[in-house]
Amino acid sequence: MARMLNDSIVSVQVVITREKSRHHVEMTLHARGEHFMHGAATGRDLPAALSAAAEKLEHQAQRLKSRWTEGKRQGISAAKAGSAAPRPERARRVFATGVAAGEADGEGGVRIIRARRYAVKPMSVDEAALEVGVGQGAFLVFRNAMTDSVNVLFRRPDGHLGLIEPEA
Repeated sequence: MARMLNDSIVSVQVVITREKSRHHVEMTLHARGEHFMHGAATGRDLPAALSAAAEKLEHQAQRLKSRWTEGKRQGISAAKAGSAAPRPERARRVFATGVAAGEADGEGGVRIIRARRYAVKPMSVDEAALEVGVGQGAFLVFRNAMTDSVNVLFRRPDGHLGLIEPEA
């Protein structure tokens, strides 16, 4: 079950009781997101009761896993899609000059999607070049230790590195 739930199991409690010649097993599994699964079984021998209770838990875990994967397959809801749609009047206001204003009028409006936040670390250009060479990113935003200005180092299509420095 741990493999099925991708290590999302928080805890498992098993209570085994014996009443005369019967074994009673109760299992409670707590998965991430406050999902609790419960399986109980009674049998003449302990292994049979354990396997019956585990089967019930496994069935519930499969249903939970399918709900998680179905939720990932669904697109965004209509309400979210409506609020995330680009607003042409806002795009015209923001991009009032240059090519972006012409694109905002047409079908493929300009949208800015914030991908990540970067910690702007002070370093030399050589240190930044080493980080761009090792890292997976195509660019690095850093504070130049010599000039104390924010610079961008990026990988060019020809394989070399480009440096963008602001004018003083």
